[in-house]
Amino acid sequence: MRWFGFGFNAFGQICAQKEKSDEGEANTTEVKIISPTELSTTVDGSGCSFKTRKIQASWSRRVSLRGDGDRCVFLAGFKSFPSAESSGCTDAFISESHLTLAFQDRIETWNLQEEDKTPSWNMEISAQPESSVSLPAGVNLPLAPGGYITSKPPFYYHLSAQLKAKSLALGGGHAVLLTAAGDVYTWGLGSHGQLGHGGLASEEKPRVVEALCGMPMSSVASGGWHSACISEGGDLYVWGWNESGQLGLPSRGLWRASQHKSSQQSGEKPEESGTSLDGEQQEEDKHEEVFISIQAFPALLDVSQSCEIQKVSCGSRHTAVVTNTGDLYTWGWGEYGQLGHQTLMSSDEPQRVEFFKDEQMRVIDVVCGTWNTFAAAIKKDDAYS
Repeated sequence: MRWFGFGFNAFGQICAQKEKSDEGEANTTEVKIISPTELSTTVDGSGCSFKTRKIQASWSRRVSLRGDGDRCVFLAGFKSFPSAESSGCTDAFISESHLTLAFQDRIETWNLQEEDKTPSWNMEISAQPESSVSLPAGVNLPLAPGGYITSKPPFYYHLSAQLKAKSLALGGGHAVLLTAAGDVYTWGLGSHGQLGHGGLASEEKPRVVEALCGMPMSSVASGGWHSACISEGGDLYVWGWNESGQLGLPSRGLWRASQHKSSQQSGEKPEESGTSLDGEQQEEDKHEEVFISIQAFPALLDVSQSCEIQKVSCGSRHTAVVTNTGDLYTWGWGEYGQLGHQTLMSSDEPQRVEFFKDEQMRVIDVVCGTWNTFAAAIKKDDAYS
């Protein structure tokens, strides 16, 4: 399995800085990676390389969980690794300020902005017969026994034992929880419809998304102001803010941008091309009922005909999915190349990342950072061997 990254790279979280040249030029980092680029293999002091099992990303950092027996973590991007001993780590969760590591017997949260010798928070893991968390094996961060972990003090929050949480996705200011029964609960900020309850109100406690009741879900994801989930049948549902087309629904902002770009490419002013500002407004008014700024209820999104969705991940304002055919589709804000289409254009329509098809590779996982995307892929020959 090989991991690739694309998008925001200002801190070298995808590609490390270029070496200083003979002429003495300063080290430089390519800020925008517009095409999937294979990540460097983690190498220790002995020169041995290790496979990456899992990746998590924040705005300026990437944490990779090694897939060998030691299960150590590797941190790339801004700031060096904290003084944590990561040998035996089974899971990792990263934010801009903290790194949380899970072990068989404990969970530790380390401050990435300080050179502390001890964790900011920790808890011992012991058997809990009536835990609110229903995990198949070990810890599935940010879930923890009896509750969940956040990036701000007090770090740990309790969850009702009745929820039986299976997985949890933390967005910019909201949370999306999947229960063992396949129900979806949300809470936190709701100003952009990201909770999926039909309004813009916030919720202090987990509330079931009624529109999804009766349709068991298998996976959930959350972005800056939007959310997504996959049904057991492979259907994708999205809701929340659509300003950059991150829901895959028609966006007024992107339509305006495309119209402006068309005018610039033609080199004509509106009056020269036979149109006027009033005419442009009339044209926009024709699309008024089509544009969706906020989708407060879950909406079924048809990504690709005859394909089921297997994985979904959300960045701040973009979304990525993996289909059962091994294709990667992305859409939303693309200013830093995080859509992987070798362009900086945004899109409100799901588009396949052609790089993996051209390389005869099958994508098996995807993880969105705030402004970037990471995908795991294998050769198609290996997939069927």
